[in-house]
Amino acid sequence: MEKMKFSTLLFFWLFFCLSPIAIFAQDSLAIIPKPTYVQEGVGYFRYPEKIEVHASQELLADAELLREHPSIDFEQVHKLKSRKKMPEQGIFLLQAEPDDKLPENAYRLEVDTGKVTIIVHHHEAFVYALSTLMQISYTQQDERLLPVCIIEDEPKFSYRGLMLDVSRHFYPLDFLKRTVDLMSLYKLNTFHWHLTDGAGWRLEIKKYPELTQKAAWRSFADWKDWWKSGRRYLELGDPHASGGFYTQEEAREFVNYAANKGITVIPEIEMPGHSEEVLAVYPQLSCSGEAYKNAEFCIGNDETFTFLKGVLDEVAEIFPSPYIHIGGDEADKSAWKNCPKCQQRIQDNSLLNEEGLQSYAINQIEQYLKEKGKKLIGWDEILEGGLAPEATVMSWRGEQGGIEAANAGHDVIMSPGSHLYFDSYQTNPIGQPEAIGGFLPLDKVYAYNPVPTEISGDKQKHILGVQANVWTEYMPTQEHVEYMVFPRAIALAEVGWTAYENKNWQDFQKRLQKHYRLLQRLNVHYYRPSYNVDISGKYDMQTKRNTITISSEEYDPQIRYTTDGSEPNHTSTLYAEPFSLVNTTTVKAAVFNDSIRYGDVAAFTADIHKGIGKKIVYNNTWNEKYPARLDTALLNGQYGGLNYGDGEWQGFLSDFDVIVDFERREELHEIKLRFMQNAGPGIYIPSSVSILASDDGKHFRELQKINNDIPTTDSSLQFKTFSFDLDGRLARYIRIVGKNDMKGFLFTDEIVVY
Repeated sequence: MEKMKFSTLLFFWLFFCLSPIAIFAQDSLAIIPKPTYVQEGVGYFRYPEKIEVHASQELLADAELLREHPSIDFEQVHKLKSRKKMPEQGIFLLQAEPDDKLPENAYRLEVDTGKVTIIVHHHEAFVYALSTLMQISYTQQDERLLPVCIIEDEPKFSYRGLMLDVSRHFYPLDFLKRTVDLMSLYKLNTFHWHLTDGAGWRLEIKKYPELTQKAAWRSFADWKDWWKSGRRYLELGDPHASGGFYTQEEAREFVNYAANKGITVIPEIEMPGHSEEVLAVYPQLSCSGEAYKNAEFCIGNDETFTFLKGVLDEVAEIFPSPYIHIGGDEADKSAWKNCPKCQQRIQDNSLLNEEGLQSYAINQIEQYLKEKGKKLIGWDEILEGGLAPEATVMSWRGEQGGIEAANAGHDVIMSPGSHLYFDSYQTNPIGQPEAIGGFLPLDKVYAYNPVPTEISGDKQKHILGVQANVWTEYMPTQEHVEYMVFPRAIALAEVGWTAYENKNWQDFQKRLQKHYRLLQRLNVHYYRPSYNVDISGKYDMQTKRNTITISSEEYDPQIRYTTDGSEPNHTSTLYAEPFSLVNTTTVKAAVFNDSIRYGDVAAFTADIHKGIGKKIVYNNTWNEKYPARLDTALLNGQYGGLNYGDGEWQGFLSDFDVIVDFERREELHEIKLRFMQNAGPGIYIPSSVSILASDDGKHFRELQKINNDIPTTDSSLQFKTFSFDLDGRLARYIRIVGKNDMKGFLFTDEIVVY
């Protein structure tokens, strides 16, 4: 960003340097997202009980938003006719002029001991400035004190979004407004409203009243109960009906409220899949013509497009957003393959297959939206069969879809599940509210770079920004939503606002500590950092050393550890940096403060075993999506963490069946390996694991078999170690077989051999 004029900088430098240093021992600024330019001075501005507010003609209405600030109270906004005759004290909101040399979307905030000056071009930039002022107050010990400073700031990306799914669980309008308030406070600027899905239709459409008379109401309030119990919809008025919808008047009210906070609301109307609720009340729009049989619209039926266009007519009138999201994800195309109407549509339009049929539908809708002055956004499945000419892609299945779309000249919003799905666990799932699975801690959100290196330099402009998604299958309450969103949304804010090269995790973590005060003052039900520690090892095959790293979610924690098997106490070795081990060792560690232990003692055995580096043969290969480290993954001394997608866990959709070759007969005392269970995404522990031995690699005899004792119905994250005592048996080859009776995924990370 171009810096302000030299004369202004010189004035403030002299003011900062010559002001009495002993004025006030003030709090330092801790703004998130990190501003482009900050210069802190000495001293502070104190908000009086009543203050004079002055604004340029163009910003008089915006100035009224200052009433949102907890420490600003004023009678009226005074119109400022000229900068040359500005009073000495007060708050001043100025329309940017050419001499200010301020970028279009930037704001400048100048604070001295007598006044606060905000310079902007437009409403959105003023909201950014106000958000900064409010953050500063909420994070200071004294809300009425504003440190002397100069801040000049603008966003890196134009799109900084958060999606909330109100289909799986319905939330009242007041909660949506509260969410928007918090988003605005952190300069997020897009609320993606997931209004329709199989779990319930949530927006009034006057042309199709059955959508809110029945498709908005279901047989159970909790999504999980509904999902497991027939998935039926009930008429409004039925004593057992649960759900709800937003009237068009409420939707408009919310859109206007959000716009006032600098946030655009983008509606999502799912098509062609995820539409069970629609097809239950209008079954003629499905391929079968029967309720409760299909989730996809019949693309061969002209009435389908009449319905969709009728819905979009009303949606376009409610939402001034330039975009409408049409979903487009996870459509099961099997019904289309057996549908005469769909097959006729394929034939009539010379389409290659059912993927082409989906592309045909997306193109039809895009053209219709274009006629109404709207742009289409869809999940990355809309790439299948060919992308509509002007569609914007929201890349959720990793980054590949976004990379392909951007390189082809299409606009992209990056939203990969690996880094931006806030329905994943944010810490060790043990003791946490149930979630869909996965593992997405705060530091992983913060580490995300929205511009993959695979995108050509001249195409990087097509990355509009980022969005985190809050799918609410396991979030039945407003408090649970906030718990899953914060503080991860704060990290998201900096990902979308601050240039990647200017981000620093340690600096962010330090600033975040003051934002816990803000979250507490606003009664946000946020996730508190855990006292538990994580111990991990990295084995080096060359040096035969295991480097141990110990970490905690706490900021600057005091961690003490032992390596002799004893429990750590306040006099144990203080962890300062990673250390190396050359023998199998059990490390135990915990967080301490003032000699008091906080949290549980963590234990980690760094196994340096005889299986490391040995040859392994896969009778059933790994699944291509979860290869881990290929054929070195299970004999490399490395363990996986809490996330099956961390690159250490190897996944299988068949039986687990491998042979380890020790190259000569070995005396074997113990073999152990562990498996993960996470029933939400379909990951299960084998029903049994068997160990077989051979001297020729062809004829194997079973030595032991251990059955799994963890129920497949247990939805919590579980790990089970299968440990086999071989009592010194001799063998060259060991075969390990894990039975996949559930036909889901099996995940294991290391075969340990002694």
